[in-house]
Amino acid sequence: MSIRIAELRKKIDEVDSQILELLNKRAGFVVEIGKEKAKANLDFHVPQREEEIFARLVSENSGPFPGEAIRLVFREIISACLSLEHPLRVAYLGPKGTFTHLACMRRFGLSTQFIPVRTIADVFAEVEKRNVDFGVVPIENSSEGVVSHTLDMFVDSGLKISGEILLRVSHNLLSLTVELEKIVKVYSHPHAIAQSKKWLEANLSHAAVFEVGSTAAAAELAVQDHQAAAIASELAAELYSLKTVSRRIEDNPHNYTRFLVVGKKSAPPTGNDKTSIMFSIKDRVGALYRMLEPFAVNRINLTKIESRPSRQKAWEYIFYVDFEGHVEESRVKTALDAVSEECLFLKVLGSYPKGAYHESS
Repeated sequence: MSIRIAELRKKIDEVDSQILELLNKRAGFVVEIGKEKAKANLDFHVPQREEEIFARLVSENSGPFPGEAIRLVFREIISACLSLEHPLRVAYLGPKGTFTHLACMRRFGLSTQFIPVRTIADVFAEVEKRNVDFGVVPIENSSEGVVSHTLDMFVDSGLKISGEILLRVSHNLLSLTVELEKIVKVYSHPHAIAQSKKWLEANLSHAAVFEVGSTAAAAELAVQDHQAAAIASELAAELYSLKTVSRRIEDNPHNYTRFLVVGKKSAPPTGNDKTSIMFSIKDRVGALYRMLEPFAVNRINLTKIESRPSRQKAWEYIFYVDFEGHVEESRVKTALDAVSEECLFLKVLGSYPKGAYHESS
């Protein structure tokens, strides 16, 4: 080893010690803030505060430390510090190792307590009963479309959307063996199978493909059979001790799933927000046009509109709309006031910071 390398490594060790000292100093301030929050009965977790930290640090970064790594590093710092105030508990659609589990980890950090539950309804129930602080549920995939059951849950639930997570879904072929010719069975969720169809036809045409309830359930089956494989996440490979036979086998490299964070409250405005609403309309000519017109008049960009049967009356529908802006903005208030005059009912599901994109591997 050269003398120069030894000198540089010594400097790195010194910097690492300084970083550790500063981390403990930061943790001490967080503990003090936690005490003050407890006295004032304030929420200990404030999602928009985290987004402000990320945005500020990215803007201040002059390099050479990569800007895209700042969120990853400080997400874990913030998660670890929050655990000193109060262990954050998050329910998600399980089992462990699913892409929903991975989305939770990307959003909340590894120091959070993640609670897997069986159904989307169970996620809502855990938050409503205050057994957890937040819940995470899938809402739509760029390839497969909307998760209708999640939309339906908001009809009767009083929970609010407090955040969103955008996860690039990367499918991996996992098995106990790394030899493709020895794999004769492939398990996965129907969506993962559909999203990897071309790869399977080109590389595993000899194998039988079976649909199961989740990618994690597929991993559980693959770990029991040396001739089987699962299409699942990198996290599933780690949790179930499976080998990665092939990475990123999805047909569409731009395959994203959007998840919603549900809680008791909406988030305060950050200046970079979205709002979700639901409404039903009166059955008359031009009704939907009159519902959407106030958004155009107030120059509000709609990012999504979806309809679902109301379950109250045949051929009556509930519409779900996402748009840019926060309910506390005057232009949004004006638009919603106009919309409420034209509909049978209107429900604001929440305003929240726009989600950042995360990689699944």
